[in-house]
Amino acid sequence: MARSRAVPLLPLLLLILLAPLFYSGTAPFLLSIPTSIAQFALLTIQSVSVLAVSRMRWSWAPEQLPHHAAPKRPDSLVLGPAAGQGRPDRLQCQGLKAVNKISLSSERMHSGDVTFVTVFTTYNSGPAGAGKMSSDAVTVGKHSYSKEERSMAILNTFVSFIQVSMPTSKVIILTDPKSKLSIHQGRATILPIEGNYSRGNLMLQRIKSYIAFLELKLAEVDQVKSFSNSIFTDSDMAVVDDLGHIFKRYPHCHLALTFRNNKGQPLNSGFVAVRGTSDGISKAIEFFKKVLEAYSLKYMKASRMLGDQLALAWVVKSYLPSAFGKFSRPEIFTDGVNGASVLFLPCAVYNWTPPEGAGQFHGMPLDVKVVHFKGSRKRLMLEAWDFYNSTSQLSDMLCLILKSGRTKYDF
Repeated sequence: MARSRAVPLLPLLLLILLAPLFYSGTAPFLLSIPTSIAQFALLTIQSVSVLAVSRMRWSWAPEQLPHHAAPKRPDSLVLGPAAGQGRPDRLQCQGLKAVNKISLSSERMHSGDVTFVTVFTTYNSGPAGAGKMSSDAVTVGKHSYSKEERSMAILNTFVSFIQVSMPTSKVIILTDPKSKLSIHQGRATILPIEGNYSRGNLMLQRIKSYIAFLELKLAEVDQVKSFSNSIFTDSDMAVVDDLGHIFKRYPHCHLALTFRNNKGQPLNSGFVAVRGTSDGISKAIEFFKKVLEAYSLKYMKASRMLGDQLALAWVVKSYLPSAFGKFSRPEIFTDGVNGASVLFLPCAVYNWTPPEGAGQFHGMPLDVKVVHFKGSRKRLMLEAWDFYNSTSQLSDMLCLILKSGRTKYDF
């Protein structure tokens, strides 16, 4: 930052006192001053004037003004109005109490074998970050987390929600073999998959890891008679109802995608269901390879974020442009994409997210299955789990999410 310099005081005073006399031409005593001296004095005053003004301009240049820090995002819950009140098909809340309960599906205990698959890795903050752990710490309920610990807390919470809503389901975490990842929760296991898991390449690697996992599953299915269906999700999701019905009600579909009324990003890549049969897995591998190809050729500039969703939409639009005309209505439909039978599920139910709940979804549908804590709402995910632990009421917890989700939090 440039330092301001003081303007010389004596020449400045001389400038103030004599300049009016020189420029007015009315001071009698100036007539007696020799012309050369008068010209020298005038030149001196003009030089000091220019110097003073330039230094004053330098000192007060706009870019030297102090920068105001961005407003700090909330580090605790901010409760607001609950969207969708007065609509019988939406969750109704009185405070944090659900008036019309969201009950778990009657098919909960008969959902079949479903495995959840997510990609997750940890990043070493290095020695420079070690001293900042205390300043990065956040508190949720009775627990405090460093920056690295909160990422693991989100992963653990993701697994915990599945254990509540689908207790017989397994969770497989695909990760970098170099990652020091460990998890100690019942039916959750870690499966290392080679690849480039750097932050800038993670979304691209996720597709590659999905393909590698499915190829392993395909080899298993060919050797054994039983199989398990798979649901590939982001780890910042809360499964709040059983999802096994997807495979039971639509037995001829190979895979399922979630859609919303969004022209730029109509498909969300955070939820993809794949039937565990040999045919279903083969069709899903081919589909993911098409998405990977589109990603690599067209959307590498968006590789850190959104590239996978743009590629996903491009593949679907290439084979099924008519589907985009149906995305404005939150109704389930099926159609073919490159030889695969695809089930299209509305995000309003299978990939509900707080800001869209206050917007295009007009609240929370009573049959919501999955809540997605996108962006700066990871705190809300941990707060919701903490609230559930103290109440054991999923419907009341959903009121908390509905009333808090308009806010972007500190993480």
